[in-house]
Amino acid sequence: MPAPREPMTLFTLAQRGMSAQLVRMNAAASNLANAGTVSAAEEQAYKPIRAVFAEDMDRASGLASVSVQGVMREGAAAVRQHSPDHPLADANGDVWTAPVDENAEMVEMLEASRQYQNLVEAIATAKQLMLDTMRLR
Repeated sequence: MPAPREPMTLFTLAQRGMSAQLVRMNAAASNLANAGTVSAAEEQAYKPIRAVFAEDMDRASGLASVSVQGVMREGAAAVRQHSPDHPLADANGDVWTAPVDENAEMVEMLEASRQYQNLVEAIATAKQLMLDTMRLR
């Protein structure tokens, strides 16, 4: 039988959310770093990655948090470009580029960054409220 978990606190909840947003930002950064990369074959082209999340319900506290289930490759097809002078061009003069939408990745990174910052602010507010409560005694 698994050991009982301690009830989740606001700090644990925020930490899990921050960890999830960090994974999300890292995935977007990896996609951006590989945008425009070229391969000699379609199957060798970089495929964008996405973080996969799941809800984690804590019955003791009634709080729901997020957990990272993994990072998965998207099934997007590589983009064929005709570039006969490129050193990686095949017999037809084609190369394959990563199917990364740089604008979408920037939005993803911005959104994850804002969520991370919101969680930092929630922790700071909770900390300040606890300190204010202790001063009342």
